[in-house]
Amino acid sequence: MLLRAGALIAAIALIDWRFDVDISFGFLYLFPMLMVGGRLTRWQIAGVAALCTALSEAFDPFPWTFALGVPRVILTFSAFFGAGLYVFESTRNRRLTGRHVEDLEKEAELRREADEQLRFLIESSPAAIFTLDGSGRVLLANEAAHTLFGIEPGKLEGQTITRYLPALAAVPLTGEVPLFRTAMECRGRRQAEVFLARVWFSTYRTRSGPRLAAVVLDSSEELRDREEFSLQQLLAGSKIVVGAVCHEMRNLCGAIAAVRAKLARDERIAGNEDFQALSNLAEGLAMMAGLELRQTLQPEAESVDVRSVLEELRIVIESTFRDSGISVVWELPDSVPPVWAERQALLQVFLNIAKNSQRAVERRERKELIVRVSAEADSVVVRFIDTGPGVAAPERLFKPFQHGAEATGLGLYLSRAFVRAFRGDIHHEPRPAGCCFAVLLVRAQEGAGDLEQCDDTGNSAVVA
Repeated sequence: MLLRAGALIAAIALIDWRFDVDISFGFLYLFPMLMVGGRLTRWQIAGVAALCTALSEAFDPFPWTFALGVPRVILTFSAFFGAGLYVFESTRNRRLTGRHVEDLEKEAELRREADEQLRFLIESSPAAIFTLDGSGRVLLANEAAHTLFGIEPGKLEGQTITRYLPALAAVPLTGEVPLFRTAMECRGRRQAEVFLARVWFSTYRTRSGPRLAAVVLDSSEELRDREEFSLQQLLAGSKIVVGAVCHEMRNLCGAIAAVRAKLARDERIAGNEDFQALSNLAEGLAMMAGLELRQTLQPEAESVDVRSVLEELRIVIESTFRDSGISVVWELPDSVPPVWAERQALLQVFLNIAKNSQRAVERRERKELIVRVSAEADSVVVRFIDTGPGVAAPERLFKPFQHGAEATGLGLYLSRAFVRAFRGDIHHEPRPAGCCFAVLLVRAQEGAGDLEQCDDTGNSAVVA
């Protein structure tokens, strides 16, 4: 293009020089200026405009005077430079527009890909996902949402959410509502069925008004499992409590039997009908106490990873301990052998001991709990060491109905019963300061049948 423009300038100059007529051919230089305007910079265009102006004046057939020549030079240069500058700006704007259009096309393509990926993610999600408008009507819903509420695909859009999730319909979406993200559990309705729904939702604003996006899961099965486990724990604990009461009743019946035998030596008392009736009542009470409920709901022991149970314990207690200003130190080896236990029962035991330590150190100046795991011989020992005031009467720790304890004073008694159910044990290890409880667990590979089942008052070797 520049070579053509140069050749055109040379041709115009040659024509203007060779033809000696009273006509100026200088206006023809506008054409090469238009050609170079899209290829050169502003200063280069100005230079070419000056060259064309000089050639036009040099071969102009009219006489040159200062009064007429100077204004003509200025106007001619301005015309040439303006023509080139116009093409320069037009070309630059066209390039910028082209780049902008390319960017818009790329953004549109990326947006289409993102929309497709998001749509695929929503449609393939096992969780129910939907959006609501300001009046609580469903705008969009995936297939899982239709399945959750028992509706045919495509029939949920346009319906109000009130009939399916009344609690979610109560979220304010009219007026100037603040934007928020939260979660809740509420009752949901599926045809004639009611289920427990776990909902995560957030609000946002659009040009059409406020909107709500929600993710819903049916947690009824989780609730049933949780309540069933709680019931099993309650029944197991109740049987242990009844066993403790029967144990005390047997002790009383033994004392009554001893007094009765002593009184029976007196012939006058032995033949008394009231004394015989009292003896029969004592024997009946002894028989009732002898019907101690055995542990029919034994936990189903299996191979359990102690580290994973302690990780769950950490999730449960760490926030409350932090709020109380208690530091928890976890001393866990890299490798811990699996143990023979029932996972949920073991977690409950760890939680009960940790809560006892929390109450013990809450009013202490130094608030610390150390959870230490070690493999010893054929067992794994989990120790809970706190900086509390210690235990005043260690011999009464695992007795039921302790005076001064919270609730019924059965926490440690039940915890030891649960651990002994899968052939473990709990011991108190005396220390100069603070308190230490050691939970002894049998290694899974050693088998649970090698240890003898301990009774309610039995003792086993203290692991120190």
